[in-house]
Amino acid sequence: MARTKNPAVRSMLIDRAAHLLRERQPVTLRGLVAGTQVSTMAVYTYFDGMDGLWRAVRQEGFTRLAARLAQVEGTDDPVHDLAALGSAYLANALANPDLYRVMFDAGFDLEDAAAADATLDRLVVSVAAAQDLGRFRSEIVPLDLATQSWAIGHGLAGLVATGPLPVAALDYGIPMLEALFVGAGDDPGRCARSVTAGWRVS
Repeated sequence: MARTKNPAVRSMLIDRAAHLLRERQPVTLRGLVAGTQVSTMAVYTYFDGMDGLWRAVRQEGFTRLAARLAQVEGTDDPVHDLAALGSAYLANALANPDLYRVMFDAGFDLEDAAAADATLDRLVVSVAAAQDLGRFRSEIVPLDLATQSWAIGHGLAGLVATGPLPVAALDYGIPMLEALFVGAGDDPGRCARSVTAGWRVS
């Protein structure tokens, strides 16, 4: 009879692997289970070996990001929503700094690349909605503007969650997003109100 898998054990192994990577320690079977109540066989039980573990570690980062973005409720102001999604992105990075370091490491495959892409798609939908309302110019490519917005959040996350800047530096995101969105056609005053309100949601 197959043994029932415990999701908590799977999550624990993923977190330990991400932490060891962050600490630049060798990730070995023994190192993963040291001090726990599980054996090295757990890596095979839950991931079919170390290659499967690496894929799961990177995927888990996007899984948690997707869950955090899903908590952002859409409003009738898509520019507000873009800022709120950016703030949620940063909140996730701060809550999961070890996994965040691994998410964008192309050296590891993903279990489900489409699920990872879906996190950016949330921003693309909001950009398109803002265009429909006349907030952004019609010639703007939604994916391009969403990617630029994502890059702002990614840069801040890298400097704060895993880098040298204090948490207070996250508020630099407000003027940067305002500049981006005004450049895309939004009214400066309206944009400032939307971005500031959205940034405070998360």
